[in-house]
Amino acid sequence: MAVLDGVAFDVGKVHISALAVIKAGLLLAFLLWGANRLSVLVDRRLAAFPRLTPSVLLLFGKLFKLSLFAIAVLVALGSVGIDITALAVFTGAIGVGIGFGLQSIVSNFVAGIILLVERSLKIGDFVEVSSGARGVVREINIRNTVITTNDNIDIIVPNSEFVNGTVTNWTFGDAYRRIRVPFGVAYASDKEIVRKAGLEAAAAVDFTLTDQPRRAPQVWLVNFGDSSLNFELVVWINPDAVKRPAAVNAAYCWALHTALEKYGIEIPFPQRDLHIRSTIPLDVKPQAPAAEADQGG
Repeated sequence: MAVLDGVAFDVGKVHISALAVIKAGLLLAFLLWGANRLSVLVDRRLAAFPRLTPSVLLLFGKLFKLSLFAIAVLVALGSVGIDITALAVFTGAIGVGIGFGLQSIVSNFVAGIILLVERSLKIGDFVEVSSGARGVVREINIRNTVITTNDNIDIIVPNSEFVNGTVTNWTFGDAYRRIRVPFGVAYASDKEIVRKAGLEAAAAVDFTLTDQPRRAPQVWLVNFGDSSLNFELVVWINPDAVKRPAAVNAAYCWALHTALEKYGIEIPFPQRDLHIRSTIPLDVKPQAPAAEADQGG
């Protein structure tokens, strides 16, 4: 012990012996072990609250553990005689310099905390962000959020995009959603038959919500196009279909085409009518081909 206490070095105005370093290391190891055990107990207590989502539990657990680890390090440094106040000032000065270079990281970190605390976004939601990414939320991390598209592609989106941009959450409130499928028919078509065909098409698709009369399918005549009467099939779809927009649209288009063919309703091609009006008479003179003119000569 005396030998270890005799081996020393100076850090500024602080005289630190090897024995003090060993004691501080043992103290730090004990404090870190205790902090880890305490954080596990806190995680278990927080898990008993049903209103806290797994993402919020993870956030609180990490912040609590990091706070305990920071306290443990400061206590260990203080045990060897290092002035914590001076260290805090030095660390603060470095932090300011680093902060300017890590603004985006800090912004995403704060945005992640906001998302987890406000619970405006949760795992399993089907969302679309302003950048065009659309899919199911799989992970909400401190710095980013992972979205999985229907093509099984994982997109990592910075959390700041959810806070600063426009986010469409298709499953935030009501689990049901209404969609509109546009289609056009020839002007000579009977509108009532078109309505009948559209409703039959909606009934033929499994995605259609059928147990709520107030949300029954409808067929709307929306405008008069250049070549067609333009309709929309308006249907409410069940919660399972909300997260599959491409497959849903394809299913209704398929059913509509089948129903329109069944009733002989024409789906017109784009066309233009050309009318030529002129008050100047055309002087048309027939002329023999050049070969016949040569033979006659």
